Amino acid sequence: MTDEVALLESRTLRDSVAQRTEALDKVKALTLLPDGTHVTTQMVATYFDVLETAIRSLVQDHREELEANGYRLATREEVNAFKARASVDRYTSQVGLFTRRTVLNVAMLLRDSIVARQVRTHLLDVEENQRPRPVDNFVHRLASLLDEHIGEILDQRVVTRTDRQVAEIAEEVCRTAVGRTVVPLLNAAVQNDGEHRSRIQALEDEVTHLRRVLREREAAGSMGALDAMNPRQFEQHIAWLCRRDGCDRVTVTGGHGDTGADIVAYTPDGRRIVVQCKSRNPGSTIASGDVQQFIGMAKLEYNADIALLVATCPFTRDALLLAARHDVTAVHRGLLEAWNNGATLQVLNSVP
Repeated sequence: MTDEVALLESRTLRDSVAQRTEALDKVKALTLLPDGTHVTTQMVATYFDVLETAIRSLVQDHREELEANGYRLATREEVNAFKARASVDRYTSQVGLFTRRTVLNVAMLLRDSIVARQVRTHLLDVEENQRPRPVDNFVHRLASLLDEHIGEILDQRVVTRTDRQVAEIAEEVCRTAVGRTVVPLLNAAVQNDGEHRSRIQALEDEVTHLRRVLREREAAGSMGALDAMNPRQFEQHIAWLCRRDGCDRVTVTGGHGDTGADIVAYTPDGRRIVVQCKSRNPGSTIASGDVQQFIGMAKLEYNADIALLVATCPFTRDALLLAARHDVTAVHRGLLEAWNNGATLQVLNSVP
């Protein structure tokens, strides 16, 4: 049976079930726009019980695939028509449109949604039930049909014939029957065998890819993987964690040394997040001087509402106290490990 992880990671598998949009209605009713065809980004987020930013991020990461399944931006005329019907906010200038097929595509990509998981479960159950069942032995049935056919022709021709003539007739009938039935079937079997071999090779390549992805994901969940990253890779990974937790407009700026922000992002309610990343040896520490430099940069230069100092090593006691006094969240090695393993930083979701 196809595994859910394979469906999440394999576009080939997603394409193979992309037409089964009935899975959406089996799980939950999908409300459509008045045109009876499309839904907006907000409506998709409502269906899956996730933040709208999560859908936008998904579109950004998989735009080509989603567009192939029907996603597009509404024209100016369509946006005006939606506004006139109060289908979208009157201040909206751009509207993403999803078809039912695109919404199903989202369900096969969206990881952190109970509704999406239920849709995937239904798809996998249907796939298992529709697998071909064993059929009768074709070779035996073909042999029986040939026996009957040859017998009928011999009965018609052997009347008043000698044994030699009967043998010649039987040979002729066999050649004709084999040429007209068996040979074409064998040719078709050879062709199908080639197609099956190609399909098997494609599936083997897909399995190899999935195994590699699983190994990479397993490694990415460990602190050892974070320790092995260079500073740029570490910044990109922290940016991904911010997006995972619902942050919007996440930008990796690549700060200059210790005087610039590495990441700038925004919470769903519009607060500015400034992040500095310290990719250091686990045996080193973040001292008060590091925190002091970050405070001046984040608070004075960037006017940060939320300041995160993320490090792969511990903070000294004085550094933690200084960070607490100035509302800086010190994401030390222990907290980073929990965040990397799926926990959410409270400061990113708290209401000021």
